[in-house]
Amino acid sequence: MNGLSLFKRASRAFDDYPTLAKLIVVCTVSGGGYVAYADANSTSGAHAIAPVSEIRKKKVVVVGTGWAGTSFLKKLNNPSYDVQVISPRNYFAFTPLLPSVTCGTVEARSIVEPIRSIVRKKGVNVSYCEAECFKIDADNKKVYCRPNPDSSMNGKEEFAVDYDYLVIAMGARPNTFNTPGVVEHCNFLKEVEDAQRIRRSVIDSFEKASLPTLSDEERKRILHFVVVGGGPTGVEFAAELHDFVNDDLVKLYPAAKDFVQITLLEAADHILNMFDKRITDFAEKKFHRDGIDVKLGSMVVKVSDKEISTKVRGNGGEITAIPYGMVVWSTGIGTHPVIRNFMQQIGQTNRRALATDEWLRVEGCNSIYALGDCATINQRKVMEDIAAIFKKADKDNSGTLTVKEFQEVIDDICERYPQVELHLKSKKMRDIADLLKMAKADVAKEAIELNIEEFKKALSEVDSQMKNLPATAQVAAQQGTYLANCFNRMEEAEKNPEGPIRFREEGRHRFRPFRYKHFGQFAPLGGEQTAAQLPGDWVSIGQSSQWLWYSVYASKLVSWRTRVLVITDWTRRFVFGRDSSRI
Repeated sequence: MNGLSLFKRASRAFDDYPTLAKLIVVCTVSGGGYVAYADANSTSGAHAIAPVSEIRKKKVVVVGTGWAGTSFLKKLNNPSYDVQVISPRNYFAFTPLLPSVTCGTVEARSIVEPIRSIVRKKGVNVSYCEAECFKIDADNKKVYCRPNPDSSMNGKEEFAVDYDYLVIAMGARPNTFNTPGVVEHCNFLKEVEDAQRIRRSVIDSFEKASLPTLSDEERKRILHFVVVGGGPTGVEFAAELHDFVNDDLVKLYPAAKDFVQITLLEAADHILNMFDKRITDFAEKKFHRDGIDVKLGSMVVKVSDKEISTKVRGNGGEITAIPYGMVVWSTGIGTHPVIRNFMQQIGQTNRRALATDEWLRVEGCNSIYALGDCATINQRKVMEDIAAIFKKADKDNSGTLTVKEFQEVIDDICERYPQVELHLKSKKMRDIADLLKMAKADVAKEAIELNIEEFKKALSEVDSQMKNLPATAQVAAQQGTYLANCFNRMEEAEKNPEGPIRFREEGRHRFRPFRYKHFGQFAPLGGEQTAAQLPGDWVSIGQSSQWLWYSVYASKLVSWRTRVLVITDWTRRFVFGRDSSRI
């Protein structure tokens, strides 16, 4: 009744005051809208009533449901977007536990969460489509997709999806370095299906080796498990496999005990070379004690159905053929074909990943963002902008720069160019005045005054501290969270920019650039021992670190359902051992 009364009063006002300008009154009833419209130039006094058309929402297309894409979806809470998720995988997988799935320590179902369950309770309109993106058209703002073969009648119903913003978070694929035979004969460890395939293959190897018709030589070959790659994934899988064999399988297959061999091939001088040297040394010694054969400096040149050929550095280029039963290939990541084609389209050739700016925008594409393993941040160098920085800091246009003038913009400089702060720390300098003093060693700090050439000299080594971020779940998750927060505040930041000064332009950047915060890394080494490297150069190795690993990973799982299932799996393994059934 109140709504109707308001409408009548508005109508009477239009009739009584025909000189009023055009006036629109919007009444919203139970989520629907009606508009009362009056035209001052109208002589009939008629009022048209029509539905209010909703303001068009921006269409955000997210390609991928890995760490980056899922973190973005979880943190996005701005209802002004329509979100379309496209991925051939309708779930999020907690990939750090994939090595545990290969040996039955954790079940595959325990580490996955349906993507629809993750987004269904959000206040944002999110829809999901189980399909694979095979082409990105930046000019027309479209992505072209094809359904999964299992969800399509003939696998050929291709379709296009329009977007206003595109978030590319499709991860990467295993890097084979074009080594012959790798794709045909090796197992990878990137997806849940890979882990399940490896688990079946391990059990199959023990069952085959138990057949009475085989020779001892053939049993030895079948039970030779080779891991290529001494990074965290390869090392953890080798450790999990060793525990599986010695704690569980030798009890069920006692005759196979003397034939089992695990070999870890690493082309570099050490395994876990991204960790502290103390961890590297401990891991190599532990593997030696456990009987895991670690071959350093061994580069794989070919893989056949029964042999893997390696070339050892410093051995005169001699190639050695090693018989094997199963190979797991874990040597880093490569670029998806769709990403490679898109990079060629936008002129980013000869790169391993999409180049983005510090705000995760793909360079040359303002409406496309890329994060996770498929992208790398192209941090701008200080020396590229040194003249603009000098001009912006020199507020009195004197042609020289004092310490006071530089200190007024140092916060913006450190935020825009993080290598400056890293350089100060590496040189153990207390403040920026110490850095500027390098250009004029005989002048007191407060009296320092530099011209442009002296300023360049003072900052000449700053860019040496630039490093690419590692391709880890930790980085991808932080990038997804950062980008979601940017989207949540997009309109507000347009009006009130919160980023650093634009040194080459006027004003400020809308947002602060992405900054990765490292919380540490783990390397499970088997036998309930884990190596932990935490911020502050803190290293811990042993069972206490294993329990820290349990608690951290349990807390990082995406839902309470997966937490309960994983903890239940760990408990079951402690009580009953790992399941060796081939399912």
